[in-house]
Amino acid sequence: MTEALRSMTYSSTAASAFGAKELADLLASSRAANLARDLSGMLLFRGNRFLQVLEGPESVVRELVDRIRRDPRHRDMRILVDEEIEERRFADWTMGYEVLNVPQKAAPEGFRDSFDDLDSDDDTVTARALRELTVWFRARSSNPR
Repeated sequence: MTEALRSMTYSSTAASAFGAKELADLLASSRAANLARDLSGMLLFRGNRFLQVLEGPESVVRELVDRIRRDPRHRDMRILVDEEIEERRFADWTMGYEVLNVPQKAAPEGFRDSFDDLDSDDDTVTARALRELTVWFRARSSNPR
């Protein structure tokens, strides 16, 4: 019997500043490891914060999330979504990746920042932000990585 597919989404903060080289190294090693473990997903990075979706066999996803939680490069890890899935949302990406710029000025009145909404204590707001960021990423990233 095939193991169930699991999707876990977390946010965390880098324990120290990540420069372009550190991010490129992390991405290269993650993509290679994910390919070997049958994992897919996406990674967004903004202002020293990570948002990552991991999907694949349940035991593999749980093991990796536990390892990330213990990784000293991360702090304030928060699981936002943990669900069984029927099919992958990021099947074409061993680790789709996008750097988001931190806004230099406040959003106009009435606008929200989906990335900032991930910190909400309201699960509905967090779920909406995740949907928006996922749709944005998939529409923007036409090249599988």
